[in-house]
Amino acid sequence: MMKAHFSHVDTWVFDLDHTLYPPHMTLFDQIEVRMTAYVMNALGVDRDRADYLRGHYWRIHGTTLAGLMREHDVDPAPYLTDVHDIDFTVLSPDPGLRHAITALPGRKIVYTNGCEPYARNVLEARGLSGVFDAVYGVEHADFHPKPDAAAFDKVFALDGVTPKTAAMFEDDPRNLSVPHALGMRTVHVAPHPLPQPHIEHHTDDLTTFLQRIRA
Repeated sequence: MMKAHFSHVDTWVFDLDHTLYPPHMTLFDQIEVRMTAYVMNALGVDRDRADYLRGHYWRIHGTTLAGLMREHDVDPAPYLTDVHDIDFTVLSPDPGLRHAITALPGRKIVYTNGCEPYARNVLEARGLSGVFDAVYGVEHADFHPKPDAAAFDKVFALDGVTPKTAAMFEDDPRNLSVPHALGMRTVHVAPHPLPQPHIEHHTDDLTTFLQRIRA
């Protein structure tokens, strides 16, 4: 049944953080520290206030950056460069995941709320360079973040994605709502299931899930 459910899919869209690497590798923990520091410097607030705003803007606007841009007119380019200046050696290559993604029929792309250079660094550290046909960051969506419908529209139009023959893999359930409404297969990649109408599948093991699709 799993194979049949994905038999029509010819485009596979993958989120990056906590999707193509597991949360226990703590890469994003470094980014959160740098985001808090950036908010402190940009807005002239103390660490506690900056940490609150970092999370608040993520909840309200989809990303911390979106909140800083919309409410404080912060320039996104220096922000993206700064917060992604981190240690990628906490990540390790995953040959099994590489093989599972490579075996998928059709086009494979990465679409992240981070920036493309950061995404490519993550892919290299995970041994996934050369696996994907394209890598899209928030800059390709004119800095509109997922879960905004406008962000998906921009990136999917840029790539030529036909949603009804595509699947989306994401750790953030909010970011699966629009793909589901567009007719995409939706897969929540996270340690624990979160039943919601727009989530069709859940997995805590992306490699095994992809292997089941091809089995």
